Amino acid sequence: MKEKGRILIVDDDNYVMLSIRILLEQHYEDVRGINNPTQIESAIAENHYDVIILDMNFKAGETSGSDGLKFLKLIKTHSPTTSVVFITAYGEINLAVEAIKEGAFDFLVKPWQNEKLLTTISAAYQLNRSAKKIEQLTSKQTVLNSILDAPFSEIIGESDAIKSVLRQIEKVAQTDANVLITGENGTGKELVARAIHRSSNRSNEVFLNVDMGAITETLFESELFGHVKGAFTDAKADRTGKFEAANGGSLFLDELGNLSLPLQAKLLRVIQDMKVVPVGANQARDFDARLICATNANLESMVKENQFRQDLLFRVNTIEIELPALRERPEDIPLLAEHFLNNFKAKYGKKGLFAPDYVFKKLTKYDWPGNIRELQHAIERAVIMSDGKQLQVSDFNLKATNEVDNEQFDSLNLESLERWAIESAIKKHQGNISNAAQELGLSRGALYRRMEKYEV
Repeated sequence: MKEKGRILIVDDDNYVMLSIRILLEQHYEDVRGINNPTQIESAIAENHYDVIILDMNFKAGETSGSDGLKFLKLIKTHSPTTSVVFITAYGEINLAVEAIKEGAFDFLVKPWQNEKLLTTISAAYQLNRSAKKIEQLTSKQTVLNSILDAPFSEIIGESDAIKSVLRQIEKVAQTDANVLITGENGTGKELVARAIHRSSNRSNEVFLNVDMGAITETLFESELFGHVKGAFTDAKADRTGKFEAANGGSLFLDELGNLSLPLQAKLLRVIQDMKVVPVGANQARDFDARLICATNANLESMVKENQFRQDLLFRVNTIEIELPALRERPEDIPLLAEHFLNNFKAKYGKKGLFAPDYVFKKLTKYDWPGNIRELQHAIERAVIMSDGKQLQVSDFNLKATNEVDNEQFDSLNLESLERWAIESAIKKHQGNISNAAQELGLSRGALYRRMEKYEV
C-alpha cells in the first residue's frame, strides 16, 4: 500500500529525475519532478510537499553548492515543515553536511543505492508527518487555551440565577476554602468545579474527578489513600491514592452523599489532618489538594436522619454553591439549546439544520427534569433523527405533559381540537410531516404553518 506522501524532485538532469521518480512512485501516491529550480517557489505555493529532493548544483561545472543552499532557504521560508534531502556528487559531501546544519534533513550520494534512497526518503517523510502533527497540536492547544482562559466560558446563561453562581465562583476561586456544590442531577456541578479550579492559583496543576458513588467499600481506602506492595492479595505494586495524586491541584469528590457512615469517618480524618496513610503503610503522608465536593442530596436532612456526619458537612462546606435547576432559569434554555445545536450540527455534518423560534419556545416551556444533561441529549437525538433542514418539536421526543395529554377539550374549542389532531398525527407517523399532512388533508406548507401557530 502506497503512502499518501507528496514528494517533489528538483534536478536539472532529466535522467536522474526520471529514475528517482519511477522508483518512488511505487511507494508514494504523488511524486512530481521539475528540472528548473526557479519553479520551486510556484510549486510549493500550489502544493504542500512532505519531502523535496534537491540537487546541490544547477549550472554546468558548478560545484560550490551555493544554488542548493539558496533554494533550501527558500523552501524553509515558505514551507518550514517540508523535509529537504540533498542529492550530491561524492566531492560535495562536505557541502551537504554543511547544508544539514542549515536545515536539510539528509543527503544522498550519486550514484545512489535504491534501498538507501528509499530508507532516507521514508525517514524524511515520517519526520514531516510528525512535524505537522506537532504544528496541529500546538495550534489546537492555542485555541483551547484561549477558550479556557475566557472566564467561565463553558457556563452558558444570562439569567440572574446563573449570574449569581458566577459571582460566587469568582469570589471563592482565589481562596483554598473547601467548596460544596449542590443541585439536582444534570445541573452542571462538575462544570462549576472545573471553573473554580481554572480560576484558582492551582490552575496549572491537576484537576482530579472522583465519583464517590462508583467506589466500593472494599476499594475506598486503596482508591483514595493508596496502598503499598503486599498490603493485600492483589497489591502487586505500590499505588498512589487520589489525594496524593491531586497534590498541588484540586480534588473533586462527586456524589458525596452516597458515602456510608464508616467511609464518611475515614474521609473526615484525612480532611482534618491533611494526611493520608496508604493501606499497609505505617507512616502518614502529607498532601496539599484543594477539596471541592458535590452532591444532589440534601445533606442537612441526612444529618437530621443520622445518615450523614455533621462534622464532615462542616468540613466540606466552608462555601456552599447551590446550582439552580434548569426550570428555574428558563431564559437560559434557548442559549443552551443553540449552543448544543451548533455543536451537534458540526459533529454530525448537518450544517444547514436550524430550529425555528416556536421550537425554542416549546423547549422553554418544558420542565426538563433531567436539567441541562437532558436538554443536551434531547438536542443530540433531534439532530441525529432529523430528516430535513428544520427541526420540529416532535423531533425532541419530549415526555408527555399535562398541557396536552390530560386536557379536557371543550367541543366548541376548535383550536384545541386542531392542535390535538396535529400532535396526534405527527406522533402516529413518528415525525413524518408528509404522512401526517396527508392524513389531516393538508399540504406540507399548511401543516407547517399550523405547527408554528400552535408551537408543535
